[in-house]
Amino acid sequence: MNILFGISASSGIGMGKAFILPEERERIIPQTAILPEEVENEKQRFRDATQTVHAQIENQLKPLDANNLQRVIFETYLLMLTDPVFIKDVEDYIQNKLINAEQALKIKTTEYAEKLRSSGNDYLAERSHDIEDVFDRVQNVLLNYKQFDIEKIPDDCVIVARAMKTSNVIILGKRRIAGLALTEGGVSSHVAIIAKSYGIPAVVGLENISQIPEGAEVIVDGDQGEVIESPELAIINEYKTKIKTAEKQRQKLKVFFGKPALTEDGTEFKLYANISSPEEAQLALDEGADGIGLFRTEFLFMNALHQLNDEGGSLSGAVSEEFQYEAYRQVLQLMGEKPVTIRTLDAGGDKLLDSKELPDLNEKNPLMGLRAIRLSLFSPKIFRTQLRALYRASIYGNLRIMLPLVTDVSQVDTVRGIAKGVQLSLKSDGIPFRADVPIGIMIENSAAAICSDCLAPHSDFFSLGTNDLTQYTIGIDRENPTVAPNYNEFHLAVLRLIDTTIRNAKKANIPISACGEMAGRKESAIILAGLGIRQLSMTPKQIPVIKEMLSQFTMQELENISTNSLF
Repeated sequence: MNILFGISASSGIGMGKAFILPEERERIIPQTAILPEEVENEKQRFRDATQTVHAQIENQLKPLDANNLQRVIFETYLLMLTDPVFIKDVEDYIQNKLINAEQALKIKTTEYAEKLRSSGNDYLAERSHDIEDVFDRVQNVLLNYKQFDIEKIPDDCVIVARAMKTSNVIILGKRRIAGLALTEGGVSSHVAIIAKSYGIPAVVGLENISQIPEGAEVIVDGDQGEVIESPELAIINEYKTKIKTAEKQRQKLKVFFGKPALTEDGTEFKLYANISSPEEAQLALDEGADGIGLFRTEFLFMNALHQLNDEGGSLSGAVSEEFQYEAYRQVLQLMGEKPVTIRTLDAGGDKLLDSKELPDLNEKNPLMGLRAIRLSLFSPKIFRTQLRALYRASIYGNLRIMLPLVTDVSQVDTVRGIAKGVQLSLKSDGIPFRADVPIGIMIENSAAAICSDCLAPHSDFFSLGTNDLTQYTIGIDRENPTVAPNYNEFHLAVLRLIDTTIRNAKKANIPISACGEMAGRKESAIILAGLGIRQLSMTPKQIPVIKEMLSQFTMQELENISTNSLF
C-alpha cells in the first residue's frame, strides 16, 4: 500500500483501476534527401497514407445523417484526398527534388493553402483550412504519429496523469470516471471545476505519481487530499462505508429539491448552475437550479474541435453559427423561463483553442495576454458568429449575454456596437431575435472591481468571477501546483474588491451574482451572502448543499460573519 498526499480539488471518494494518461509527444517533420531508386517507394508511402485517411473518414461518415454538419466537412475532405492535381504535384515534387514524402507534403500543403488565402475569395480562403486539416491527417499517418484518443479511457477508472489538457476534460462528462489523481492543477483549475460538475473526486498537486502502476487499485479521497494505491482490504472496506455514508447524506439533501433557497428568517436566494455543455443543463434541472448562471462556451468549442479530430484546424468549420445556435437553443428551451447566462468565448490563457484561425502568439505570460474578450475583439469574425447564434437562439428562452475579463468601459461599448450590427444583419436576413437581451460583464480582475462604478452604467448586470479575481489580485497562478496552496479567496484584498463591486452594483441598481468557485463552497458562500449577494451560481451538485447551509443562518448572522472578514 502506498499513500500519496496532495490538494483536494473535488470532494468525494472514488475507487477504481488506475489508467495512466500518456504524455503527448512532439510531432517533428523530417527533411531527408532520397536516392533516385527510392522515389517510387516514397510516392507509394504517400499514396498509402492518403488511402488510409480516406478509409478513416469514410468510417466516420457512416453514422452521420445527410444534414449533419460533420458530413459536409468530411465529404469535402474526401474530395481533396482524391484530387489528382494535388496528388500529382506532391509526387512530382518528391521526384524532382529527391526529397522524402513528409517534407514534400508539408511544402505543397502550405503552398496550396497560401494560394487559396490570397485568392481574394472568402469561400476559397476558408478552404485553405480544410486542405491543411485533411493533409495534416495524412502527415500523421506518414509519421506514424498517433495522438492519444481520449475516448479510449475506460469507465470506472481513476485517471492518473501529470496533467489533463483543458480540451480533454470533455471525457469527464462522457465516462463514469471514478476519480482524478494529477500532479498539476489547483482547487480552482478548469479540470477541478468540471470534475466538481460531475461529482468526480479529484486530488491535484501529487508527487511521485509514477509510483502508481497501470491497473492498480486506487482510492481517491477528495475530502482529505489523499490517493491510496493498492490499499489493504481493511482500508477498502473502510472507504466503502464512507461512500455509503456520503450517499445517505446526499439522499437527505433531496428534501430541498423543488423548494426555494431560504435563510432561517426567510430571505430568499437564487441558486443557479454553472455548466460547460448543453447536456449539463439537465443536471442543473435535476438539482433544482433556478437557472443557468454561467454557460462556459469555450468547452463547447473544444468539444466540437475534438469531435472533428480538428486539432490545429478550422474553428469556423467545427463551431459554425448553426452548430452554436442549436446548442444555445437546446439549453434555453430546456430551462424555459428560467434565466440562462451564456458567457462569450473565454479562450486563451489556460484554455487554449488550437486553431489556425486564432493567432499563435507564443505568449510568455498567456494569462496576461490575448484571452477572453480581448481575443473576441481581436477576432471579430468568430465573435460575430457567436453573437449571431446567441441572438437567433434568444427567442427560445430567457437569455443573458456575459462578457469575460472586461477591464474598461471601451470594451463594453465596442461589444454593444458589434451587437447592434449583428442585430441589423439578422433583421436584414429576416431572422427573428430578441433585441432586449441583457449584456453584462464578469468582474474578475482588480481593474474591473475598482472601476465597477464606471462600468455599471454600461452593463445590465455584474457577475463576480472569483476564480480569476483571486488569481489576478494576489498574483497566484491557480493552475501551478507549486504556488496553488497559496491561492486564497479569503485574502483581505479579494474580499474588499468584492465588497466594493457589490456596493457599486447596488448604487447603479443592477443585479449582481457570483459564479466563481466561492459561490459553491459553504464557507465562502456564507461570506458572499453576508456581503449582499443574493444570486449564487455553482456546480449543479452543490445547489442542495448550499440550500441546506443557508437554511441554518439568519441574515443578521451572515452579515456579522462577513463584516468580521473585512477587517
